[in-house]
Amino acid sequence: MEAEVSTVGRRRPGRRNPSVGPMNATAETTENTTTSASPAARARDLVKVHGQGEAAVTALAGVSLDIPAGSFSAIMGPSGSGKSTLMNCMAGLDTATSGRAWIGGIEISGLRERALTRLRRDKVGFVFQAYNLLPALSARDNITLPSDIAGHRVDPSWLATLVEVTGLDGRLAHRPAELSGGQQQRVAIARALASRPAVVFADEPTGNLDSRASAAVLALLRRCVREFGHTVVMVTHDPVSASYSDRVVFLADGRLIGTLDDPEPASVIDAMKSLGE
Repeated sequence: MEAEVSTVGRRRPGRRNPSVGPMNATAETTENTTTSASPAARARDLVKVHGQGEAAVTALAGVSLDIPAGSFSAIMGPSGSGKSTLMNCMAGLDTATSGRAWIGGIEISGLRERALTRLRRDKVGFVFQAYNLLPALSARDNITLPSDIAGHRVDPSWLATLVEVTGLDGRLAHRPAELSGGQQQRVAIARALASRPAVVFADEPTGNLDSRASAAVLALLRRCVREFGHTVVMVTHDPVSASYSDRVVFLADGRLIGTLDDPEPASVIDAMKSLGE
């Protein structure tokens, strides 16, 4: 049976914005200045082109975006809009054709592969639709694996907090095959948070889950933002999933079309209809 994860407080009080609006001027921050108010992640004029010549396909066409620290952002758009490509380029999993990207105050655009690997390990958490757990390891060992590889010990008190928050107490000795899909994804979330990253990128984290397990995972991500100040960026196609976020960013044809603050499922659906989805 699934452990219960609180879904209390999904919605945070805030200004209602029922339509997709233009990007705020705050996207044009000073590129070389890092302050306490600096975004957790940001992109400037990102372009990603696959192929060459007549076969070239533009996945991103000059996207600029700030991800505020301590926020939960959802990225949405029609199929082929570039949402996963944007996430991958901002997270350092893919290289943009042109443009710049930062994690915190560190520009990742020109980093060598070894430095980029260290930054992803220490500053970025990842949650994927397929969980990506090692089947031979226990839940506990999967959670601590990245830190173990890096030679860093996960703080015991923080690990205990993660176990409590994710509802995995009593499941730490189980291997992935002995866990439900929702439990496996909560192990993946705990793993992503174990190093206290600057930002967590989640690509369709509920895509393989039923509605009950999805609600538990989304509430968990929301709680990590609210209670612990983490930053989450989630790619999703689901309006209900997007409604757990603070802000939805909409893409179409590789371009940033607008944003929606304090989303509800109905307002997200209306916005997607305007994009032709």
